[in-house]
Amino acid sequence: MKILLATFWETPHVGGVWNYMQQLKDKLETLGHEVDFLSFGEGHEYVHIINENRNIYRDALLPKNISIMMDKHYLPINRDPVIHYYESRCNFFQLAANMLGLDQYDVIHTQDIFSTVCINRIRSEKTALVATLHGCVAHELKSAHYSSKTVKKSIAKQGCEYFDRLEYEGATSADYTIVSNKWMNNILTDEFQVPKEQLLVFHYGYDTETFLKRKDEKTEIQRPHDKKVIIYTGRLNEFKGVHHLINALKELKKTRNDWVCWIVGEGPKELELKNKSKAEGLDGDVIFMGRRDDVPYLLSLSDIFVLPTLMENQPLSVIEAQISGKAVIASDVGGVPEIIEHGITGVLSPVGDEQMLTMHIRYLMENESYMKTLGSNAQKWGLEHWSPDKAVQKVLGVYENAIFKKRNK
Repeated sequence: MKILLATFWETPHVGGVWNYMQQLKDKLETLGHEVDFLSFGEGHEYVHIINENRNIYRDALLPKNISIMMDKHYLPINRDPVIHYYESRCNFFQLAANMLGLDQYDVIHTQDIFSTVCINRIRSEKTALVATLHGCVAHELKSAHYSSKTVKKSIAKQGCEYFDRLEYEGATSADYTIVSNKWMNNILTDEFQVPKEQLLVFHYGYDTETFLKRKDEKTEIQRPHDKKVIIYTGRLNEFKGVHHLINALKELKKTRNDWVCWIVGEGPKELELKNKSKAEGLDGDVIFMGRRDDVPYLLSLSDIFVLPTLMENQPLSVIEAQISGKAVIASDVGGVPEIIEHGITGVLSPVGDEQMLTMHIRYLMENESYMKTLGSNAQKWGLEHWSPDKAVQKVLGVYENAIFKKRNK
């Protein structure tokens, strides 16, 4: 098969979607399939087939006045800037993808509602389309942009309705739509009225063998001899809740200082979180490491992994911590409770509850044998559950069914 993996998000980037696409590509190619990537490039300035280095730049494709309009600072009067932002980029993505040529692919596998909607509008009748939705974009955008009391009710209503419609279209445009857990399945069927027969529920899988090999690739980072290492890996945005972790660590420091916390990742909240950490007197206790390629090694040096997320589907960071054999503390939101058995393979902490988060971290530090048992249980479960070979065979089965469905319409 000739397969195109496509996403609306910029690539390469830090995050679960890009890691999933890379690992899926590698597995598919070992089975003899030909795989390409389609996505936005840096700053949404171009759309590219990344592995072929073919790019369509915005300024070359669109008239100057339309290109200027894509900047929200030049927004027309009485337009919602959030809707304008995504509409303008979807229009460009769709135009560019069409110019890059999609007819050559047997199946296109999109990774979000935006790329799904755009590609469905331009795909040929013979090209099968499969979508994997890694989270609920409508929920994220409504929470980020329309929940504030400062937003006019009319704008909030318009925006919520717009992204609800887009979520439905994104979930129903493909021949089949894959979600990783019951939580996401229930949101789409109950809240957005997506037909049950449209959805397939199974986890993504993960290349555990390659990840564990990489833990021996040592870098300049060394573990402190006299301290436990708490670690967070992931994007630094509002939804990941790292500000709650910093507040919890501030409380922890009142009773013990035999720890250090490594924050691994980058994102729009990075500077704000650094300033907050310093203001709370944690400069030197909380170390921001930025984007790094040695996460397996860093996890091998750590003791406790914390994900204080406010909104989550199937977090890659938890998967990596599990197969690394680390005790995991994560918020009890979204699909997280489906991959952590509380008190057995990790600890589920009430979302946004900084006092409980502090208590959980402190308890694990005080009970090292229990901490190690959680890590051991998590690794045993994770190595079996996240089998990449089983997962890729399921994906291939969906591809074949989608192609058959298209050819027999």
